[in-house]
Order: sequence, then structure tokens, then C-alpha cells
Amino acid sequence: MERAVPLAVPLGQTEVFQALQRLHMTIFSQSVSPCGKFLAAGNNYGQIAIFSLSAALSSEAKEESKKPVVTFQAHDGPVYSMVSTDRHLLSAGDGEVKAWLWAEMLKKGCKELWHRQPPYRTSLEVPEINALLLVPKENSLILAGGDCQLHTMDLETGTFTRVLRGHTDYIHCLALRERSPEVLSGGEDGAVRLWDLRTAKEVQTIEVYKHEECSRPHNGRWIGCLATDSDWMVCGGGPALTLWHLRSSTPTTVFPIRAPQKHVTFYQDLILSAGQGRCVNQWQLSGELKAQVPGSSPGLLSLSLNQQPAAPECKVLTAAGNSCRVDVFTNLGYRAFSLSF
Repeated sequence: MERAVPLAVPLGQTEVFQALQRLHMTIFSQSVSPCGKFLAAGNNYGQIAIFSLSAALSSEAKEESKKPVVTFQAHDGPVYSMVSTDRHLLSAGDGEVKAWLWAEMLKKGCKELWHRQPPYRTSLEVPEINALLLVPKENSLILAGGDCQLHTMDLETGTFTRVLRGHTDYIHCLALRERSPEVLSGGEDGAVRLWDLRTAKEVQTIEVYKHEECSRPHNGRWIGCLATDSDWMVCGGGPALTLWHLRSSTPTTVFPIRAPQKHVTFYQDLILSAGQGRCVNQWQLSGELKAQVPGSSPGLLSLSLNQQPAAPECKVLTAAGNSCRVDVFTNLGYRAFSLSF
């Protein structure tokens, strides 16, 4: 006699829809709150989720502690980039930047404080905004993306004050040289451009793909990530991940990794990178691979280091990308757990 197979209880339409959303989710952006105890994550559906790092890291943490405190619809399209000021979370989507008060976001039904759209060439143009960068000394925000330009916005007045033109294709990433008022931008045209914020002029161009040691024609010329530390820059994408001396425009170290990298950052005496593949890579400046730490997502798009002095107990690295999970590394050696939409 055959054993009866119990019938599965059918999921409701809402549950099925939510399960499919999570299955096809991509987390493009992250930002830590000013207090250091919360993490915002933005996905391809225009949603922002706020996670409590302090609750998830507590010795009494439960599975529920790894779920969002609140999730809200922020944009109609993907949330490509986010940054935090002393009071606000700024998020960017297709053609617009929105501001949210951190103090209000933990309440359900949070409303945007304001939204701004850069002065595009035509009203029909709605390019994605791929990168946001705060310039604290100016109290300004720089945004860049699909219109191939850098736009500067005064955060006090909300007005756009200047446009920097030079790229010939999408801009993917921005970085600030804090000791000098210069911004670096990298994009689909294969160039890293340095801009002097005092004169609003381009002062240096490095066409990475034209250097034989960096070039990988089969991957393309696009620059997908960059970071700077005084006179040094690291960038990658289609070309190999490479450390550059900016004053001499010289590549000094080519890191031996085949997969295109999507995010890179300096951390103490290391360089951290992530991209295609599950691993967060830790590099010595000499080019030696110190460690590869696997995460739960098949590809990574953003890394976030929580170094807020107000919450040393929440000092973690988080990594997110092609899944509904944000991996949390309490030290650089292993993934402790994952937060999940």
C-alpha cells in the first residue's frame, strides 16, 4: 500500500509575490546611521530596509533581530546609491535624490523630507544616479550617473551649484581626496578623472585601459569602482584592479584577480574589494592576497565599514549584492551572520 503524501498548504498570493521578490532581489546600496546602530539597505525594487545592528549583534539576538525594523518604498525604481549626513539619509534612484530623517525612519509611514532632480538637458531625460558623495567641508553633495556629468548640490539650500563635464559615458563611481578639495570619478568610458572643486576644472585624466599591465579587452574598459587615500588610488572594473600613484599617474600594483570588481575601499594597511563571486578579498598593498572570505551572495556590489565612534560595539563590515541578504563580518576573517529583507 502506498503511503499517502500530505498535501502542501498553498501559499497566498502575497506570500508567493514576496518570495519571488526575495529570490530576484539585488541590494545595490548601503549606509550606516550617524549613531552607528542601524544600517539602511536599498534594493532593485525601490525599497529601503532599516536593520538594527545593535539588536542583531546582541548576545540575546534571535532570528527576528536579523529582519528589518522597517521597510518602506523610497523610489519607483532601484535605489542605486545612499549616503548619510549627521541627521539625514540621502538616497538616489532614477533621476532624483531624496532625503529622509533618520529619527523618523524607524517609525512606520516615514515620509521623504525633500527630493531634488538635477538640471538635465531635457525634461524627457531620466538617467539613473549611480553614485553619491558627501563633501563635508563644503556641506555639499556630488551626484553622478547616466547623464555623464557630475552635479554639485548645496545641502543647506538644496540648489544645484555647478556641473562638471568631461566623461563621455555613464559614471559609475566617485571618491573624495580629503586633504585636497579634489573628486575622482570613474565610468564606462574607461577614464578616471580628477576634478578641482575650487575651480570646477578637470585637472588630471587616467585612461586605465590604455596601460598594458591593466588592460583586459575581453572585459571592456569600464571603471566600476575606485577609492583614494591621499596620493594613492585603487580602481577596477573591466581593467584589472590596480593601485596607482596619483602624482605620477603610475600603476604600481596590479592585483591578481580575474573577476571584475564592483567595490573597493582602503582599510588600515589593507585594500578590500568585492565583485563577481561570493568573496570579500583582502589585499596587501604589495598585491599579495591575504584572505578571501566567502559570503552568501553569488555576487557583491557594495561594502560598508561601520566605523562610527559612537557605537564601537557595532563595528562591522557588511557586504551585499545579488541576493536579499546583507552579510555581516564582525571581524575580517569570517561571516558571522546575514541580515535579510
